Amino acid sequence: MSYSFEYIDIILLAMIAGFIFLRLRGILGKRTGFEGKAPPQFKEILNKVKTDNVRKINENFDDAAQKEFLKGAKIAYETIITDFSDNDNKIIASRPLINKEIFNQFNDALKARSNRGHYAEITFIGINSANIKEHKKIDKILNVTVDFVAEVVTCIKDKDKKIVSGDPEKIKKIYDTWIFSRDVTSSNPNWQLVNILT
Repeated sequence: MSYSFEYIDIILLAMIAGFIFLRLRGILGKRTGFEGKAPPQFKEILNKVKTDNVRKINENFDDAAQKEFLKGAKIAYETIITDFSDNDNKIIASRPLINKEIFNQFNDALKARSNRGHYAEITFIGINSANIKEHKKIDKILNVTVDFVAEVVTCIKDKDKKIVSGDPEKIKKIYDTWIFSRDVTSSNPNWQLVNILT
């Protein structure tokens, strides 16, 4: 079965379009939460991707498919990490990228931090490496485990802007193992973060 670059390009463009739309909405101040409404262009692109073709792409998760997947995974990783520094306790751009359980865990952590009167300052420096550790298909669900190594500058401050933990002048290397998942029978090309391994 041959891998089709055409459909992966469409999927990647759709993910980028959705990401840019959500980022712009956050920057412009309309932070009312994700309402499940995709931009018109995004819907049009998705409608062009047939379920059968998406299924073929995912069943043939070869080297080329993995390379394209990692591009999207890196964008998702940076978006989610950066969102965790939001001081208004709203995960906006990340919401479509994470499942309900992970979303609730992040939300609980943000609320707990806020209740202590603390806030985070996170500067994302970059991803040193992102490698697929394993991928397995269970029934119609394809799970992909990715090892990330990234660099950030992070610190936690209290309401008086006193540093509680971390160092705003020091670059910290972080190691994460995340599991992304998607239904290969769905015409929706989006992956979601479903687990963070410790």
